[in-house]
Amino acid sequence: MDELRFSSIEELYQRVLPALTSKRRELAYYHYSYITEEDIWDYLKENKWVNRNNLTLYDIIDDIFHTDNEIIDEYVHKKHLNIKESN
Repeated sequence: MDELRFSSIEELYQRVLPALTSKRRELAYYHYSYITEEDIWDYLKENKWVNRNNLTLYDIIDDIFHTDNEIIDEYVHKKHLNIKESN
């Protein structure tokens, strides 16, 4: 099977956006409606994938769907708290 290659992070983001949107909808169903696709993406980039190499598209999609909602929520709260404190 041919390996998928992406020329930029933005191209990869666009490729997995449907999975991110699905996760965002799941989060909204559980009353985390303030969490965006970008929040999910940022959490995974900064915490789950930061020291990993050679991730497959399958790994990325799997991480999107199986990351605990509460962990993403905690990340978003900390992120917004840090933004407020820096202003």
